[in-house]
Order: sequence, then structure tokens, then C-alpha cells
Amino acid sequence: MNTSTGDIALLYSEIEKFSISSPDDLENFRLKFLVKKGIIPSLLSEIKNIAPENRRDYGESVNKLKTLAESKFKTAGEEIINKQSVASDTLLDLSLPGPEMPLGSIHPVTLIRNRIIEIFSHIGFTVSYGPEIEDDWHNFTALNMGENHPARDMQDTFFIQKNPDILLRTHTSNVQIRVMENQKPPIRTLSPGRTFRNEAISARAHCMFHQVEGLYIDEGVSFSDLKQTLQYFVHEMFGKEISMRLRASYFPFTEPSAEVDITCLICKSKGCNVCKHSGWVEIMGAGMVDPAVLENGKIDSEKFTGFAFGMGIERIAMLKYQINDLRLFQENDLRFLRQWVGG
Repeated sequence: MNTSTGDIALLYSEIEKFSISSPDDLENFRLKFLVKKGIIPSLLSEIKNIAPENRRDYGESVNKLKTLAESKFKTAGEEIINKQSVASDTLLDLSLPGPEMPLGSIHPVTLIRNRIIEIFSHIGFTVSYGPEIEDDWHNFTALNMGENHPARDMQDTFFIQKNPDILLRTHTSNVQIRVMENQKPPIRTLSPGRTFRNEAISARAHCMFHQVEGLYIDEGVSFSDLKQTLQYFVHEMFGKEISMRLRASYFPFTEPSAEVDITCLICKSKGCNVCKHSGWVEIMGAGMVDPAVLENGKIDSEKFTGFAFGMGIERIAMLKYQINDLRLFQENDLRFLRQWVGG
């Protein structure tokens, strides 16, 4: 490239006359004059080819040209931004509604907890809450789990203090003991809340999860009442086409005790990996309150009987919404949570 002083003078004139009235014009100006392969950088790269005695004058001319182009680019850019701002302010109508705010979502665990409470409230159950940091008596001993009871080994506990033992509750049954200590029968209550166990986190287990426990105590309460109550819950939560069965089991605070199964919602009892090809999935444990537990709660076991049940809210949510990984409830992944926008 062989550039003369006359060529630079023509470029001065071209830059001054270049019309910039829009963002597109501004970008075209930049691409023509200022980018690495534009006219002005090319002129600067030619300085090595200029005769030594002319380099100073040439360099000063090109630098003045560069200053002019950069100044024009900056000034034009500011004018365009100001025009856009003024136009935006001019169009603003204060009587128009504001921008639509995106709706948040109710967490699926909260949805299921609220639904469980709603279902049981229709048959007279109230809601009771208790502390998450608990003592040994309310979490273990009063529930028929003495100091050396093997059932304690079934729950890997987070201890805060030893002798006397203070811990993070391993179930919400502690609330049932507190209700019995402070309320006379008839008692019909639910105890929802967070529970904690020292378990490895996986697709099917977590160290923090949610439970709902139910308790009904009155004169003449029978195992038949328990079965009918649970049947009502299953039909309301999952649909009347879902069947339920009870399997004999063991819990230290109920006798007799049972595991509650329902027909698999995934395969409709045909057999799949979720139900281990049995056609049934377990949803909760239940049973008649052990007389010793009634006495520990200051209730006359000769006069009153009762039943209790407990379920994991996450497990009900996994079945209801067909979620296959427990960790999703704790990860705050918006792609997962937005499925429940608006509740």
C-alpha cells in the first residue's frame, strides 16, 4: 500500500462527512476505519515502508486521522444512546401495568405435605408441631426404645450432646409424645416436619428428609379403624383404582404393627424395577399404639387405645409425581422446580 499525503487528506474529508444516525451506521463506521483490518490500522502498519525523512510527518498525519475517527465514533455513539433513552422516556405511560413478574413455584414436598394435611383434616385431624432438637426421652425412651434397645441401631442419629443425650430428631414421633403429655383424649393429630439421620446420600436416601406422623387415641379405637383411615388416605391421594395391603411388621412403639403397601403407580401392578417386579410399593408404617407408650404419655392404657402411622413425604411425592431420585428435592435445580409453577 503506497499512501500519499493527499490520500490522507481525502480520508479526513470522508470521516468528517460520514453520516452516522443509527447503530448500524455506527458499526459500519467502526468496521471501515477502526477495526484491526480497517483503513487507519492499515495506514499505521505502512509506516515502515515510508522513507525515513518522511516518517515523522506521515505518522503525525495518520495519528490525527485516528484521533478524528475515534472522537467521531465516541460522540456519535453517545448521541445514539441519548436518542434511544429520550425515545424510551417519551413512550413511557405510567398508567400501563408494570412488567409481568415471573411466578415462583411451590416445592413438591410442600405440595404433598399440604395435600396430606388437607386429606386428614377432612376426618378431624389437627396439626401439631414439635422441636427438631430433641432429648432422649421424647425421641427414644418414651417410644418404648430403652437405653439398650436394638431398635436404636436402626436409626443412625446425629447427637449434639451426650449424657444427657440431646440430638436431632430421627422421626416426628417425638411430637406425638409431647401431645399425649399435654392433651387429654380424644386425640386426633398429624405431626409433619423435618427429620435427620446420619445416612449416606443417594438416589433413595438422604440425611435430612420430611415425615408426617398421625395419631388417634380414644376409647374403643381398633385396628379396623386404622385400616379404614389408611384406605381413605390412599384413595384420596392416589385414586380409587389403587389397592392397599397391610404386611405384618415390627415397630417398638406399636403392637400389632404393619407395613402399608399400594399397587405400583408406575407399572400398574404388572411388575417393574421400582416395585422390584412385585407389583407393590411400601408407603408407610403403622400399628396400634403400644400400651407402654400410652402410659409414658400419661394416658390410661386400660381405658384408651389408639393407632399411629408415619410416612416419608418425599416418598409419597416420588410416587405421586413419578420422580426417581431423592436428591432432586434438595438440589434447587430450577429445571426441576419449575414443573410446579403456580402449585
